[in-house]
Amino acid sequence: MSTSTANLINFVFEIANKLRGPYRPPQYRKVMLPMTVLRRLDCVLAPTKEQVLAEYKKLQAQGLEGEALHRVLAGKASKGRNYPLYNISPYTFEKLLADPENIATNLTSYINGFSESARVVFEAFDFESEIEKLDKANRLYLIVKAFTDPKIDLHPDRISNHDMGYVFEELVRRFNEQANEEAGDHFTPREVIRLMAHLLYTQDEEIYTPGIARTIYDPTAGTGGMLSVSEEYITEQNPQAHLELFGQEYNEESWAICRSDLLIKDEPVDNIAFGDTLGDSETGDGHPDKTFHYMLANPPFGVEWKPEEDYVKKEHQALGFNGRFGPGLPRINDGATLFLLHMISKMKAAPEQRGEGSKIAVVFNGSPLFNGEPGPSESNIRRWIIENDWLDAIIALPDQLFYNTGIYTYIWLVTNRKPDHRKGKVQLVDGTRHYRKMKKNLGEKRNELGDEHIEALTRLYGDFTDGATCTVGQNGEREKHVCSKVFDNRDFGYLKLTVERPLRLNFQASAERIERLWQETAFINLAKSKKRKDQAEHDAEVQAGEATQQRIIEMLQGMDDTLYTDRAEFETVLKAAFKDANEKLLKPLREAILKALSERDPEAAICRDKDGNPEPDTELRDTEIVPLPADIPLPLPIGYDKDADNSTLLELVREHCEDYLAREVLPFVDDAWIDHGKTRVGYEIPITRHFYVYEPPRPLEAIESDIQGLEKEILEMLNRVTE
Repeated sequence: MSTSTANLINFVFEIANKLRGPYRPPQYRKVMLPMTVLRRLDCVLAPTKEQVLAEYKKLQAQGLEGEALHRVLAGKASKGRNYPLYNISPYTFEKLLADPENIATNLTSYINGFSESARVVFEAFDFESEIEKLDKANRLYLIVKAFTDPKIDLHPDRISNHDMGYVFEELVRRFNEQANEEAGDHFTPREVIRLMAHLLYTQDEEIYTPGIARTIYDPTAGTGGMLSVSEEYITEQNPQAHLELFGQEYNEESWAICRSDLLIKDEPVDNIAFGDTLGDSETGDGHPDKTFHYMLANPPFGVEWKPEEDYVKKEHQALGFNGRFGPGLPRINDGATLFLLHMISKMKAAPEQRGEGSKIAVVFNGSPLFNGEPGPSESNIRRWIIENDWLDAIIALPDQLFYNTGIYTYIWLVTNRKPDHRKGKVQLVDGTRHYRKMKKNLGEKRNELGDEHIEALTRLYGDFTDGATCTVGQNGEREKHVCSKVFDNRDFGYLKLTVERPLRLNFQASAERIERLWQETAFINLAKSKKRKDQAEHDAEVQAGEATQQRIIEMLQGMDDTLYTDRAEFETVLKAAFKDANEKLLKPLREAILKALSERDPEAAICRDKDGNPEPDTELRDTEIVPLPADIPLPLPIGYDKDADNSTLLELVREHCEDYLAREVLPFVDDAWIDHGKTRVGYEIPITRHFYVYEPPRPLEAIESDIQGLEKEILEMLNRVTE
């Protein structure tokens, strides 16, 4: 951020202090953001203001109106514009000050004098209600006068669109701090966006072809930073590229800022849709029938998708892989991966399908790397992406890089047009040490990426070298580290096996165990009545049940207290006792008695079901994680273990699992077996583990010396206190 830009931001905040009283600091944004946009538009249109007014009067006299009028006025306001931007009111900021008594009415008239695409921006801000409030509080004149100061000249010749983006994002960030916004509502630092742009367009040489037409999309557009930086990055190297920007944003304030930025740059503002990208059919996907060449996003992480739950689940269940959320849904408290699924649904057909393909860059926190059990969760989302060979690379970023959260973040690159040398592979890049400390913290942001870091990470990605090293570090402590590793797709997959061990119980009709029967539901229910309308019948049924309970207790107490180590043998004895007592031994009651009178015994006989198969002991159940075998072809069908059409594949998986059991489990517990019906395929990306560098502990002598030194210091301080 340049010094002039920083000074401008500080000056706007000085103006905001004039609102103190009628506004609390968290409310300043309601005035300052639309006023900044308004001043920007005022400066843009100032040079041709008089010519536009004169032309408007002449056209009115001629009776011209509608689209023709718009076209002429737009051309008069700025020659060569494709999209109208003009103002037909007689006011400017300076002229508003000339009539203090009517400044509220005149300011409203001034805003209504804009072409429709600009008026929509101020409607989104709901600025008319703030004008009335400011006027009643005698603050409106002060604010307009402050914004007329030459220090806040926002004409594009003085403040570029790039710098204006910084201004808006920093204003929004600071106002968010004042409003104590949640960490999930963060804004992407511009240097992170520049890194994403470098990575996204690296190895895509077609983008630099003169005259090429490409579309860029951000489903969480915010104030439009990712779209603007992408556009600048490409046009700097290919001025003749025809770029069309698309996006969607559900925060009206951010949406208005993004639209105003495109409006000033003479780009189609209707390409920025308003609404919740994951929402229902009316307010959801704003570009339902479009696909895009490039997509960037920084979806909110750690944020619930409860508001969209009904629609998302309905689409997932009804459309499956024909919709956006086929492979599965993440946990309700973090919906970031839903946006990636949405973006994948927007990819153009791959080159193998005679399409142009697409490439995606998205920022996540760590949870999409490993959260979710195997099945329709984040694990299946990773599995679907990797097994389709769409995951290209993941770049780990330093912590404390974002304004409102200090966590580590990761850029995922996803594409269906991998070059041949990257097919079947995934590259991991460790960029956690590539940063420099900031001179002044900005919220939680204490680190930043310099140009040298962006170049180094881009080079690591472009070189695609397994084991590539780089020298990084802070405060002069620079070390060489491995910063790039390349893996086969299958390296991130695994089989989760459920290993069972047999249930072994002993049984005894001892006083202590009989007493436990009173805690069993089936036994308790004997003395409950379903007669609710007739109290007498209800009481009679309860009394009868209590009598039955007492008879069963007395019967069990009458049994000998022999310790049985075979369930079948004890069941025979139990059934005989009930028969002799002329009592019914229904299944729920039998199971309750067996549970109460049993204890686990590793020396007892194995409990078996009616078919003679061992019953598993849930307390001894364990899971094992086994790497995917090299001879199993990918992709594995979802639900492969239940699909008769994949019997050969199922047999390969079974053999692999049984080999693992024989090698790693049976030598230690020889009665274990695998429940193959519970075997699941999972995927995770343990990027931290792959780049972990072991640091040996300090020598004990050094630690002891430090402790002795501290003890000496403490004693010296105590002596000074007692003297």
